[in-house]
Amino acid sequence: MLDIAAELHRWAEQGRDFAVATVVAVGGSAPRQPGAALAVDADGTAIGSVSGGCVEGAVYDLCTQALQDGQPVLERFGYSDDDAFAVGLTCGGIIDILVTPVRAGDRAHQVLAPALAAAARGEAVAVARIVSGPAELLGRALTVRSDDGSYEGGFGAHPELDRTVAAEAGALLDAGRTGTVEIGERGSRCGSPLTVLVESSVPPPRMIVFGAIDFASALVRVGKFLGYHVTVCDARPVFATAARFPEADEVVVEWPHRYLEGTEVDARTVLCVLTHDAKFDVPLLRLALRLPVAYVGAMGSRRTHLDRNERLRDVGVTEVELARLRSPIGLDLGARTPEETALSIAAEIVAARRGGSGVPLAGAHTPIHHDGAAVGVGRIGSVA
Repeated sequence: MLDIAAELHRWAEQGRDFAVATVVAVGGSAPRQPGAALAVDADGTAIGSVSGGCVEGAVYDLCTQALQDGQPVLERFGYSDDDAFAVGLTCGGIIDILVTPVRAGDRAHQVLAPALAAAARGEAVAVARIVSGPAELLGRALTVRSDDGSYEGGFGAHPELDRTVAAEAGALLDAGRTGTVEIGERGSRCGSPLTVLVESSVPPPRMIVFGAIDFASALVRVGKFLGYHVTVCDARPVFATAARFPEADEVVVEWPHRYLEGTEVDARTVLCVLTHDAKFDVPLLRLALRLPVAYVGAMGSRRTHLDRNERLRDVGVTEVELARLRSPIGLDLGARTPEETALSIAAEIVAARRGGSGVPLAGAHTPIHHDGAAVGVGRIGSVA
């Protein structure tokens, strides 16, 4: 749902009634992950997607029905072996869809509207909704903000349940992850187990590109396409200019290691070192390989790579730290041009993020969609 927060926020501000259908669980080769949403307003306008087109028509109908009767509904869609033309996912997957009506001034609106506003502003916020459990609790929500850990709304079952889910949602939000939390019968405090979907909306992850070269310009464009907040850093002011990198969010003139020492990074940050110059690379990588970031890649030939590794060992970088370095940077695509090289680097970043192997899908026996780190699952057996 938070993937279409900007438009839903506009609808909520205008006082428009709408129903939002959210993917809450997937199985097999499903095209969209939990959190993907389609919404329909009272005039029949639709935004978003839950399946890439497979079941959109049926989900649209569920939304219009929910707007009429005001009742949330949980529906499963999957491929039908008996009738290939039945409503379902022809890719063979299964998705569970929660449809929640949101009417101006009702409980859902009061809880969700602030979260939609925060997500639309690019602030960190999580929405936790019950997607499996007693019918009277289906779709009920609370929202969590990362700044102080406070939450708004609740499930109306037991305050301890609200606090427990808020804590779990806060943990997923801190990690920038969307996933489900299973709560056992004792922990739910309502006499039956619950499944809660936690959707997190966080600011874009950072991509920091060191080295203001032509390859960097292509990588900036690909990084923006993938949704990163992209910074270019180089110590040479003649090359590090906004005119050369108009699509970058920031262009910084500074020695790379000094900039990295003073800037904020997190577990989603990717660092791409394109300088392939020892006086820049060694102090930068010595620091980068000790930071809790998602990816560190460095450009250079295999000879440059071996020489750089020896220089890094000489300044105290351990073998464990060196093992984190993706060098030479990128996947083997036979890339030649800056654009092809940028694609190679981006492909490696995606593979590292999603747990992919980087091998061709044709003839492989690996899953097309990896669970990877994108979806987190927690379990709570009981709460004392």
